Amino acid sequence: MLLLPGKEFHGPFAACQREAFHLEVKDTYETPDESAPFERFLAGEPDDYSWLDGWLGRVRAMKARGVQVRRARVVTVPHTDYTDFALEVAVQCNSVAGEEIRYLPRNRIDPSLLTTDDWWLMDDETVAFTVFEPTGRFIGGAVTTDPRIAAYIREVRDRVWEHAVPLADYVPQRTR
Repeated sequence: MLLLPGKEFHGPFAACQREAFHLEVKDTYETPDESAPFERFLAGEPDDYSWLDGWLGRVRAMKARGVQVRRARVVTVPHTDYTDFALEVAVQCNSVAGEEIRYLPRNRIDPSLLTTDDWWLMDDETVAFTVFEPTGRFIGGAVTTDPRIAAYIREVRDRVWEHAVPLADYVPQRTR
C-alpha cells in the first residue's frame, strides 16, 4: 500500500478513465475545511460553497472525460447534523457537478457486509482508503491495486449501490 498525502491524492482521479466510486460509512466528519461551512449550516446561514470549488472542478473534469463519478453514503437514521449538512451539499453542489449519489440507511444492511473505512474505487482496480488524523484533518489515501482487495471492494460497492436510494428519491423521505 502506498500513502498519497494531500494533493498527491488527486493523481488517481486524474488517471481515472471509467469510474470513480466513493463509499462513505461515517456519520460525522470533522475536517477543518468544512468547519466554518458546517457552523453556517447549523446557524441557518447561507453558503456560497466556494470551499468546495476544488472538488467540484475535479468532478466536472472527470465527467468531461467521460468518467462516471458515484458516491454512496451509509447513514444512521435519525441523521446526525453532519449527515444533514452533507445531504444539503450533495443536493446543492455534488449532484449538480455530475456526481451520482445514493443513500443507504444503516439499518437496511448487515454491518458485516460493509467495510469500516471509507474508500474510493477507481476503474475497478485501484482502491484508495481515505486516511484522517484523529482531529479529522484529511491526510491522504492509502492506495493499493491488490486484486484481492479490489475484488472485495467491488463486491461491497455493488451490494451497497443495489440497496441504496438515489439522492432525488432519498431527499423527500429522509427523517431526523
